[in-house]
Amino acid sequence: MNRHDFRGRNTGGGRNHTLQVILIALIGILIVAVLTLCGIAISKRVKNKALPADTSVAELPSDEGTPDSAEETTSEQASEEKLKALLSQADALALGYDYDGAITLLQSDPEFSANEEVTSAIAGYNTDKEALVRFNPQDVTHVFFHSLIIDTSKAFDGDSKQAGYNQMMTTKSEFLKMMQSMYDKGYVLVKIHDVAYETKDENGNPKFVYGDIMLPPGKKAFVLSQDDVCYYEYMQDDGFATRMVIGEDGYPTCEMTMADGSVSVGDYDLVPILENFIKTHPDFSYKGARGILAFTGYNGILGYRTDESYKDTNPNYEADREQAAKVAQALKDHGWELSSHSWGHRNMGTISINHFKADSDKWKRNVESLTGPTDIILFPFGSDIGSWTPYTNDNERFTYLKSLGFRYFCNVDASKPTWMQMGTDYFRQARRNLDGYRMFYYPNSLTDLFNVSDVFDPARPTPVPPM
Repeated sequence: MNRHDFRGRNTGGGRNHTLQVILIALIGILIVAVLTLCGIAISKRVKNKALPADTSVAELPSDEGTPDSAEETTSEQASEEKLKALLSQADALALGYDYDGAITLLQSDPEFSANEEVTSAIAGYNTDKEALVRFNPQDVTHVFFHSLIIDTSKAFDGDSKQAGYNQMMTTKSEFLKMMQSMYDKGYVLVKIHDVAYETKDENGNPKFVYGDIMLPPGKKAFVLSQDDVCYYEYMQDDGFATRMVIGEDGYPTCEMTMADGSVSVGDYDLVPILENFIKTHPDFSYKGARGILAFTGYNGILGYRTDESYKDTNPNYEADREQAAKVAQALKDHGWELSSHSWGHRNMGTISINHFKADSDKWKRNVESLTGPTDIILFPFGSDIGSWTPYTNDNERFTYLKSLGFRYFCNVDASKPTWMQMGTDYFRQARRNLDGYRMFYYPNSLTDLFNVSDVFDPARPTPVPPM
């Protein structure tokens, strides 16, 4: 073999070797590419295993900065919820005409002081506040009720108590229609302390002045009270609530014993019925106002046998007193004012002075010890401790009640919409009974509140017995 042939074979072998190297490199590159692609696919499957099948890569969150983004989102959501709650609380105050309270609430949180929603709400509240007008406190009417009849078939069953119930009680149906009519006519519930209150003169001496009840034009203020919120023993099984309790929502409500002996909780008297009416119509209450509840003491209060006379006969005496005090506090927490109706439901203007003082002391000992101090007394039988002339310190009954802390004295006079009298150290107001007797015999005296024909319960026996 000549040199040329040898050189030719060597040259051909080199090319083959080069091709082999290139081929191996290409195979290596291909293998790396395949493995890389497989790794990416596996990674995608791992990341996407909890996502919907149609989620695109563009929709996947970035691995970078995830913790910070989540924290920022959570913080933003918390801030939005806080703002929402703040605005909701302010709106609730404004619906009750407490625009100053709503504005103060919004301004109290520096986090949102410059927030557009907050500043806009404040501007709106200021505009609404400027439109308010002062309602003449001497035009405030005062209406009152006794326990509401829930089951008319039991209250009006022809027994010896039917006549009294028919005269002095109001049915649930009638009460709801009365409240709806008064709401439609623009009435707004206020506290008696909104009408007049005790302050001090320039020398530091106490004096009474009329309040500034600020309402939208056309609105009218009224005070409401309920007598004998005790659920007396004689009323059992006659279609009334049996006692007041604290509901699961923290609001006062009532228990009632049903025909089968079971106990039901619900809207079985004025307090829970009015509470729910105000929840539906928040503009029916001025700055959280509710009514005045008047207690005697001889049968206990609120359906609990709490009087000292039950010590030896009520095995739950101490528990009853404890629970009654809790319910009384819940009532006050929700805006209700508690008052005296005398201990023994006595005519405080005619009983002897010794009996008068003993009765007042019993009330303080047995009732005020559970309800806390009060400055309101609603006289039983619509009586009074004096004539229509102003009270003076020559009136021993007045000075004795004043020494016990009473400043507000209410009688009954339904002959006209309003009557009141303000002294330097007291306030008197007449009340209007909205019951069967008043509706049946004097329907025209109630037209400023409602039309009796629209309200009168067909279940009520007629004629209503005269007093």
